[in-house]
Amino acid sequence: MKRIFILGTTLCFSSLVWASSVHSSELSPRQEGTQAIKLLGKTLKSSLIEKMHLDATGTAAMTFCISQAQTLTAEVNTKLPSHVEVRRTSLQIRNMSNNPDETDIQVMQTFKKAVEEKKSSASMMREVKVGEVTRIYKPLLVGKACLKCHGENISPVLNTTLNAAYPEDNATGLTLGDFRGVIVAEVAKH
Repeated sequence: MKRIFILGTTLCFSSLVWASSVHSSELSPRQEGTQAIKLLGKTLKSSLIEKMHLDATGTAAMTFCISQAQTLTAEVNTKLPSHVEVRRTSLQIRNMSNNPDETDIQVMQTFKKAVEEKKSSASMMREVKVGEVTRIYKPLLVGKACLKCHGENISPVLNTTLNAAYPEDNATGLTLGDFRGVIVAEVAKH
């Protein structure tokens, strides 16, 4: 058992040393974008899971999203190289600061159609050039836990909180497996 722990620790340390020795100039825009997407996704998901475990009603998770999701996104962006930025958006906006632009809308419509036709998965990615910027898009699909705040049968308590925080909320009525939105990484040419 001790050998396994030492081997595992050594492998993890070696991976960290290797990862830190790879400069962003050696990575393709897709690789940099994918890393940024994973960092934001992992950060938000781990926080949400923690909040859901604390409170099965979803109130803690919703309060977290309302007060911290944008802040955590900004914090993740401070950890990225200066030419990389990551954000979230959707065709069904809840937070108006996550509004999509025309390119986002076109990509998301393609993802949504693929999801509806059962021709996609959450691992599907898309790369799009917009001037000097390469955008990497990763679709987000509705999972079981998402339904508490984005589903068809939201509890009255959560619904009241949603209406107060997001009076123009358009992100409800979804079902399991629906297309929810995207995480977008923008990698500028450097």
